[in-house]
Amino acid sequence: MRLVLILLMSLHGFIHLMGFVKAFNLSEIKALNLPISKPLGIVWGISFLLFAILILMYAMKNPYWWLIGFLAVFISQLLIIHFWQDAKFGTIANVIILLAVIAGYGNWSFENSYKNEVQQGLKRTSVLEKQILKEKDIEHLPSPVQQYLRYVGVINQPKVNTAKIIFSGKMRSKDQDWFDFTSEQYSFFDQPERLFFMKAKIKGLPTSGFHFYKNKKARMNIKLLSLFSIVDIEGKDLFKAETVTVFNDMCILAPASLIDPRIKWKSIDETSTQATFTNNGVSISATLYFNKQGQLINFISDDRFEINENKSYRFSTPISEYRKFGNYKLMSYGEAIWHYPEGEFVYGKFWRRTSE
Repeated sequence: MRLVLILLMSLHGFIHLMGFVKAFNLSEIKALNLPISKPLGIVWGISFLLFAILILMYAMKNPYWWLIGFLAVFISQLLIIHFWQDAKFGTIANVIILLAVIAGYGNWSFENSYKNEVQQGLKRTSVLEKQILKEKDIEHLPSPVQQYLRYVGVINQPKVNTAKIIFSGKMRSKDQDWFDFTSEQYSFFDQPERLFFMKAKIKGLPTSGFHFYKNKKARMNIKLLSLFSIVDIEGKDLFKAETVTVFNDMCILAPASLIDPRIKWKSIDETSTQATFTNNGVSISATLYFNKQGQLINFISDDRFEINENKSYRFSTPISEYRKFGNYKLMSYGEAIWHYPEGEFVYGKFWRRTSE
């Protein structure tokens, strides 16, 4: 689709160049019958340059390409109206380009709401005192959690207030086939906050999703073409479900955060432990499973709400393929599973790309 749109904009822009050429008698243009004055010829030339800039910005994925797009289409359509007899079919191209430009604006606006929240979190945490995580900070934790944190390599490293994670993966639902996605997530731990932005193509159509968890509010907003909300939910059930997700992220994506006093631990044995995480009056529980190497290998909770079915089911995230991300050894592959009465259903597969 990107290539088709670039070709359309290139052809449309070239037609505007023809108007400039005709006005200044640089070549004979038989396709244009009406005379074009030099002042209007300059406008045709400006329109061509705008489309050239638009093509370049769009091809380079400049986030503000839509701004030039609106201007290019506006001037182009004014010229087409003025020279309607010769140029009326150019309206079709302008309508197609305008639809793409509106979608581009929608994507920028939607993603910008995520980026603004991220900037607020980064500004807040940037002034926090930098501290080093020591052995004494993990003494109160069950032995398998201590072993996990040593394996990961958090000892003598800075305590974690912020984490950025980039994933690629696949997701599906019971009534929907797998679709590919990429995501960027920021988590903040001074006050639990999760900002997750996903980009995907569902049935060939660009779709974006913003998961917001902050203070006492959680919201999941998924938009088709970044314009039309196909899912937009919030409320107590979602907040509890996202509280499970936040704690899951702490365990899997930023293990150094497990010294948080909001977590209450209960030992089970040498390879498993139970934890209860409380935030803003909402408590959730999970059982963590480890192997003998000290790696966390699974996270299981019965407190996560399945939004699509309006019920709570057991939720688990088996993880594997640990590798180095900066100073830490962390998982690079995981799955998200609902345990329905009829059996396990893997609805998400995640490959961790970067971690900061």
